[in-house]
Amino acid sequence: MQNEKQLIELGRVVIGIELGSTRIKAVLISTDGTILATGGVDWENHLIEGIWTYHQTEIWERLQAAYADLNKTVKEKYHTVIRNAKALGISAMMHGYLPFDKQGNQLVPFRTWRNNITRDASEQLTELFQYPIPQRWSIAHLYQALLNQEPHLANIDYLTTLSGYIHWQLTDHKVLGVGDASGMFPIDIKSNSYNQQMLTQFDEAITKFGMPWRLESILPKVLVAGEQAGKLTKKGAKLLDPSGALNAGIPLCPPEGDAGTGMIATNCIKEKTGNISAGTSAFAMIVLEKALSKVYSELDIVTTPTGKLVAMAHANNCTSDINAWVNLFRECLDTFGVNVCTEELYETLFLQALQGEADCGGLLAYGFHSGEHNVGLSEGCPMFLHPTKARFNLANFMKVHLYTAFGAMKLGMDILINQEKVEISRILGHGGIFKTEGVAQKILASALGIPLATASTASNGGAWGIALLANFLEVSDSCNLEDYLDKKIFNTTQLNLIQPDKTVNEGYKHFIQRYKQGISIVEKALYLNY
Repeated sequence: MQNEKQLIELGRVVIGIELGSTRIKAVLISTDGTILATGGVDWENHLIEGIWTYHQTEIWERLQAAYADLNKTVKEKYHTVIRNAKALGISAMMHGYLPFDKQGNQLVPFRTWRNNITRDASEQLTELFQYPIPQRWSIAHLYQALLNQEPHLANIDYLTTLSGYIHWQLTDHKVLGVGDASGMFPIDIKSNSYNQQMLTQFDEAITKFGMPWRLESILPKVLVAGEQAGKLTKKGAKLLDPSGALNAGIPLCPPEGDAGTGMIATNCIKEKTGNISAGTSAFAMIVLEKALSKVYSELDIVTTPTGKLVAMAHANNCTSDINAWVNLFRECLDTFGVNVCTEELYETLFLQALQGEADCGGLLAYGFHSGEHNVGLSEGCPMFLHPTKARFNLANFMKVHLYTAFGAMKLGMDILINQEKVEISRILGHGGIFKTEGVAQKILASALGIPLATASTASNGGAWGIALLANFLEVSDSCNLEDYLDKKIFNTTQLNLIQPDKTVNEGYKHFIQRYKQGISIVEKALYLNY
């Protein structure tokens, strides 16, 4: 402990912060990647006038609270506070729409990745570029706003993502890591910047709207891993740590999206490797050896933090409905005066799922709290169905909710594996759903028919990933990111590898058929979803 305290007091540590969909996590690591302390706070998006959003004031209040919680851990564990660091990194949920005017005023509430309100723009831009433009992407939100003739558009001076916004406020630099930028606008992997041909196509397509800006002029500058992206200003230090303990001048790495930091946290940035992040959303990131043969609406094309091509099978929904049901069980226990801590409640219920039948006893569930593009839903309506002949018990109930958490993502993965014949040599999982060892891992490995590994750092996910990217700044001149991760970080990491279970695999096949057939039920239920 004394050695770690000295490292902290000398500033030989690195800070990583990730703003996820339901939790903001902060980690402090040593330069060998060891996690010294963690902190974090919960937060939740709001559905306001049909838009999933987070308030601007809430972004800063919760970010400060997460950093304060990290410092609280440091005080309790090491009897000191964080004043300096070798580097700092900011990560956040990808995509979305955050436009600002010349004075830095936010023009409309933050439109997050969770919104499915840009279908016309998505379809038109996909046709224009002959390149998949999902509804979540920033460019789809911008073009939809143009189609809607929204009054704020002429005042846009800067358009960015959540990580880019936080980074800008901390450093005064309008930049973005290439992985996060690839969820704003298509990237040319040869130049590691925006695709110039598509920029021109977009500008020509919007001439009829008479905007005073060209697209490239309002987007962040693109940087790759290892490039310095500015330093923490005095204003930025005070924004992050209102106590005043944190000093200015700390170098920052390029801000990245949660998909990119997930790849780093699982060491999956080489061709034929992949990772799956599972939380509020679920997405698989598979690093490609070559481009896909055609455009698929179920698959995004993004990049690693170094600019390699990645296919992303993304689902907007994963654990939200599971969390809602677990909260109902908690309420029931509270009613009877039974006190069970959150971790024990999740673990007990997840382990119960292992006792369920392979086909979940005929039960069916959909965790669509928001729209789901992969199945054509613009809005969400969670559902649980237990037909008369189904075996309705707790084990099957928990199992079907874990099965359905990966359902929409699997549809995209099936295209990669069965149609595009993409080779995957290794796939790692991370995110809170994997915290109970051997449950979600077994189900997902069996659903995909691919061995799935997790590491002890799985629950810290992207916060650790962005800390590693920040740590990479110091050695980027002497080695590449792949070697840095292989030789300096993951050389001693123990992985827990789960093989697919044949019985669960067969059961999941039966489930996914019912899942596909039942989508029409959800569509009809939307009419009753007041």
